[in-house]
Amino acid sequence: MRNRSNQQQTFALEPWRITETGFDTESNFLDETLFALGNGYVGLRGTHEEGYNGPAGTSLDGTYLNGFYESEPIHYPEGAYGLARRNQFMLNAPNGKRIELSIEGERFDLLQGRVLKYERSLDFRTGVLTRLVEWMSPQGRHIAVTSQRLVSFNDKHLFAIRYSVEPLNFSGRIQLLSALDGQVKNLEVGDDPRAGSAYSGAALQLIDLEQTDAFCALVHRTRNSGFNLVSAIESELKDGNGQTVDRETVTHDQRVEQWYDVFATEGKPVCLTKFGCYFSSRDYPEAELLPRAKQVLGVARTAGFDTLCTSQAEYLQAFWQQADVEIAGDDALQQGIRFNQFHLLQSVGRDGKTNIAAKGVTGEGYEGHYFWDTEIYVFPFFLYTKPDIARKLLEFRCGSLPKARERARQLAHAKGALYPWRTIDGDECSSYFPAGTAQYHINADIAYSVKQYVEVTGDEAFLVHAGAEMVMETARIWMGIGGYIDNKGGRFCINEVTGPDEYTALVNNNYYTNTLAQLHLQYAADVADMLRDRYPAEFKSLARAIDLEDDEPARWWRAAEHMYLPYDEGLGIHPQDDSFLSKVVWDFAATPEQNYPLLLHYHPLVIYRHQVCKQADVVLALLLRGNRFSLDQKMRDFDYYEAITTHDSSLSSCIFSIIASEIGYRDKAYGYFMETARLDLDNTHANTQYGVHTAAMAGTWMGMVHGFAGMRVYDGSLSFSPYLPEQWRHYQFKVRIQGRLLHVHVKQDQAEYRLLEGDSITFRHQAQAIRLTPDQPAQTAGIAPLNTDQTALGLQTAAE
Repeated sequence: MRNRSNQQQTFALEPWRITETGFDTESNFLDETLFALGNGYVGLRGTHEEGYNGPAGTSLDGTYLNGFYESEPIHYPEGAYGLARRNQFMLNAPNGKRIELSIEGERFDLLQGRVLKYERSLDFRTGVLTRLVEWMSPQGRHIAVTSQRLVSFNDKHLFAIRYSVEPLNFSGRIQLLSALDGQVKNLEVGDDPRAGSAYSGAALQLIDLEQTDAFCALVHRTRNSGFNLVSAIESELKDGNGQTVDRETVTHDQRVEQWYDVFATEGKPVCLTKFGCYFSSRDYPEAELLPRAKQVLGVARTAGFDTLCTSQAEYLQAFWQQADVEIAGDDALQQGIRFNQFHLLQSVGRDGKTNIAAKGVTGEGYEGHYFWDTEIYVFPFFLYTKPDIARKLLEFRCGSLPKARERARQLAHAKGALYPWRTIDGDECSSYFPAGTAQYHINADIAYSVKQYVEVTGDEAFLVHAGAEMVMETARIWMGIGGYIDNKGGRFCINEVTGPDEYTALVNNNYYTNTLAQLHLQYAADVADMLRDRYPAEFKSLARAIDLEDDEPARWWRAAEHMYLPYDEGLGIHPQDDSFLSKVVWDFAATPEQNYPLLLHYHPLVIYRHQVCKQADVVLALLLRGNRFSLDQKMRDFDYYEAITTHDSSLSSCIFSIIASEIGYRDKAYGYFMETARLDLDNTHANTQYGVHTAAMAGTWMGMVHGFAGMRVYDGSLSFSPYLPEQWRHYQFKVRIQGRLLHVHVKQDQAEYRLLEGDSITFRHQAQAIRLTPDQPAQTAGIAPLNTDQTALGLQTAAE
């Protein structure tokens, strides 16, 4: 196993914010990601309003819109039938943050003059990015600059900035420029897909420009995807006496500038307030874009910046009331988990038309694509804290079902639907099919999330009217690629697929894929039976719409019962696939540290012919289907795969942490969790400058709730098996389940459960059945002991 060491902690360990106390060009690129703001639609990287004149390659001034993309043909030197034909990539939208400042002709620039004081903080409770700077110009003029920025959680199109300048040792002329700049382009990268797109040039064409009083707007159209975008700002400047200052508007090329010239008195700040918004034809008809932009900015300007701040804080107060995880005893982890939860909220689409990208809306890594990360990593966090957002993520998949059907036909499936491995609008964008399209488990991942959603929320209406069709259409694909193989004892086998581990491709009977497909087929059959019995009219309509044959559900169930699940009796483990154990183990001892991640230093064929894992594969199956395995079995599988896993994927450590917790490897669990919790804050994968790792962020929450607290929900049955890491004094969190809000508080010698909302609930604490009522908390007699006694954990079931 590769041991990845954490880098030095970046910030002071504050529980509710991150703060930097100095401006440094060497960390600037990374800081722009960490201090990014977003609301699930608009994302503003944490660049300074004045721009940046530092060394090349140390900044990316990005503004991103979730789901707004350009497309381009994928050029294959050697083509083949059914390959993805067009790529999609998230665009860098026009920059509305820009504010430039000059004092008596001297331009304010953090790389010129002297920075006397500097502090920038991102507060997770207010959602406001605040920067305080005292600066001495080259000619000795001393000023204080205060900026505040927010991206509204209450209006997905809106952002706002308040920018204040106070002369401290002089009175004189101050010029402020508020700009909307359309001269932007995406980051050009080489061969690293984690960084961004290979696209170069301008993707947006200017088709109109409007300037009326304080309102300025640019109207663009994408060259290939055919979307219109309106980017708009309104600005207002008040002098030291609170009087509004006239502006002069200048337009040229793709830039609109609002100039203010004011005489400022020593000790009296002048204040520029700026509101901006983005509207695209992905959401509204083209004719409505400009009127909607004017309306939103007009309402915001009337309400004022303080009102927006109040609304932002109220939204976040409600969020933290349900989602907060409190850790007493490790300040680094406390800061890390709240930072991660805050960025998840900033990144996730919540309109049913967008999803959550691997890098959220903080950078261009992976081109803004959506992956299986959503269902297996991010979805659980929102399912148990904000289930309304979880439903919206499923609605996105429902909305793209027609394209999943088209993709299935391209891959010779006469029936059913195959979801894309990476996408923005539902089309497959993966140009490397061995590690893309071949990951058929995406279908089972989505079906798994539907099953979890219905069991946890009780929202049967979603299943009846949307989810059932998706579950059954995707289940059909297993029948299309699988079959009963004689030399496998007549078991149902699934060949030529790739599992979660992207260092092993195009294999037969990937264990994770087969066991998730088994669950998928069983669930699809159960859903069909439930609809037939309880919703006969809806079932008849659905069966007619998808041409469901009478015996299809029975065929699904039979395939599930006969599913081939690899097992090696000699080693007592589940082989990752049929051929995995026949490969040579990777020579980790001879691999220099600088050669990780392996995918950037070795041809795929070199990696594929070895036993080496990029991430959790079988170990992930141990979590998702954990009631199928004894703890002895989990320990044997964990031990084997830990030794050959590089964790080159940020999705890996959290899963190893959870299973390590379950089998009693407490130190390992804590170490893996620590890396996950601060992966971005400490930049342990050395690529956070290109955007945060949303799946790993969600994995932190999973590590707390599923790992240390041992929470499991199998077939709707809830259980906990908590323990307290020896470094902590206590921890607590809340989960929403089956209409209840449950508070869990784990202390040194006991766990306490409180029912904050909803009717009574019955669950298991280790082997103990607990019935919780609203007026009576339950305090357990003890928690899981600090040893590896497997029977003490209370979660094992019969072995396979």
